[in-house]
Amino acid sequence: MSEVIAVVGATGAQGSGLVEAILDDPQKRFVARALTRNADSEKAKALRARGAEVVAADVDDAKSLERAFAGAHGAFCVTFFWDHFSPEKELAQAQSMAAAAKAAGVKHVVWSTLEDTRLKVPLDDARMPTLMEKYKVPHFDAKGEANRFFVESGVPYTLFHTSFYWDNLIHFGMGPKAGADGKLAFALPMADKRLPGIAAGDIGRCAFGVFARGAEFHGRSIGVAGEHPTGGEMAATLTAVLGREVAYAYVPPEAYRTLGFPGAEDLGNMFQYKRDFEAEYVASRDLALSRSLHPGLRDFATWAREHKDRIPLG
Repeated sequence: MSEVIAVVGATGAQGSGLVEAILDDPQKRFVARALTRNADSEKAKALRARGAEVVAADVDDAKSLERAFAGAHGAFCVTFFWDHFSPEKELAQAQSMAAAAKAAGVKHVVWSTLEDTRLKVPLDDARMPTLMEKYKVPHFDAKGEANRFFVESGVPYTLFHTSFYWDNLIHFGMGPKAGADGKLAFALPMADKRLPGIAAGDIGRCAFGVFARGAEFHGRSIGVAGEHPTGGEMAATLTAVLGREVAYAYVPPEAYRTLGFPGAEDLGNMFQYKRDFEAEYVASRDLALSRSLHPGLRDFATWAREHKDRIPLG
């Protein structure tokens, strides 16, 4: 009988890719247990129709996690900062997931994480502002801090570092914008530095590769990306794909932080971190390893061609 992988956030950007990879696997190595807060949603019904086991579970309810992880071989754990903007909530959720995995006897946890930027930019470092009194990049730092829950749990774990979603150009308002002259500009606070990125759906498929190779990744910290383009290279790709000239506009983090939308300060600090520590950040997201985990991994041009009609041109 195939082993069960419990997937937190199974209808979300990362988890859905993993569930689909499990369901698409011709070898049927695993059974997908799709965890979702609403087991009656249209997305949940679609997964059930495809053969996934759909289970209601809430990352804020530790007991529901224990029930959902029971009998599972593996668990994919992820948090959802942009739902609530609370690092403390992320920490509590990660702690509950790690404890539930231990209680259920899970044999492999893949924890979707990011760097704790305070290890490079301490709170008293004036290069970037401190946010919420305790963080530099809240949506990074809490995940990085939460790594210890999984490390200390005794459950075989993989710290699985993700990259910038190219889908942010569709859903997060980061696509090209038209200026007063009507010309399109693609703005990033990255100067000429490379920005590791990935199609959101490919993240879960890379995670499937980690589960499939099992013990090889126990106790390891890895990162995945589809490509490491510069902002200028992304603008050139968008020009070719969209058939309209898209210029790259460097917006310094200091300016980006003042844009006023929810999370602007957090994202401004994030881009500054990626810019200032480019070499180490890029090196931690190995393209060859990522492709070995998911041979169908898409580069930015491939993703842009697939989604060109969905990218808003503001």
